[in-house]
Amino acid sequence: MATILDKIVEAKRESLERAMAETPLAELERRVAEAPASVPFAAALKGDDIRLIAEVKKASPSAGLLRADFDPAWLGSTYAASGAAAISCLTDAHFEGTLEHLRQVKDAVAAAGVPVLRKDFLTHPYQLYEARAYGADAALLIVAVLSAAQLGELLGAARDVGIQCLVEVHDETEMAIAADAGAEVIGINNRDLRTFKTDLDVTGALASKAPSGAVLVSESGIRGRGDMERLRDLGAHAALVGEAIVTQAEPGAKIRELLGVAVPAQGAS
Repeated sequence: MATILDKIVEAKRESLERAMAETPLAELERRVAEAPASVPFAAALKGDDIRLIAEVKKASPSAGLLRADFDPAWLGSTYAASGAAAISCLTDAHFEGTLEHLRQVKDAVAAAGVPVLRKDFLTHPYQLYEARAYGADAALLIVAVLSAAQLGELLGAARDVGIQCLVEVHDETEMAIAADAGAEVIGINNRDLRTFKTDLDVTGALASKAPSGAVLVSESGIRGRGDMERLRDLGAHAALVGEAIVTQAEPGAKIRELLGVAVPAQGAS
């Protein structure tokens, strides 16, 4: 998986060079300056019960196409109406994602006041301006693809742009880096990047190492309400779920299940 990750990051560097040539930073800065205030991301993830970040995701390198009738705006509005506290949108080409998907999701949920996260492999401040210009209220930063200095630089750039960051970690070393950088929202990825196996106990092991006051988000391997309750008990404030939702014929019903919202049994009067 590390090799795949390296290839993705290298491809991202190449696409970044093209993007910077096509759209100068000054143009993005102008668009950001004219954009409405961002919706607070961290505040949306805290409540009496574990909250849900539902992901708009067309495909994955391992599973291929996840939804043939992929419609980012419809998925976003369905997620928001069904109780998702925030929405994550994949914008990386390896997942068949685009920045236009991000814009469509944001336009669909803006009236509902639900924050939108750009999920991608970001390594340069330009990409945070890009995220904000296309409507993102937050952006993912993955410690595994950043140096400690880069992480600090990007968190500073995010503050300048006016968005918050979900800082993703996979082990104790990365948790320490995130804590030292002042990360306020930390994502704990239950997937081992070397074997691709998932283990929800990773959340429990790393939650105890998180800085006091951090908002904790569990990521990967979450399938049902039982998983949500287990993660809540392990210390997670929210969970990010993608494939288990987007592959469903009725994603709204899956969201309600994950959130523990009672749904009448089929055929019940």
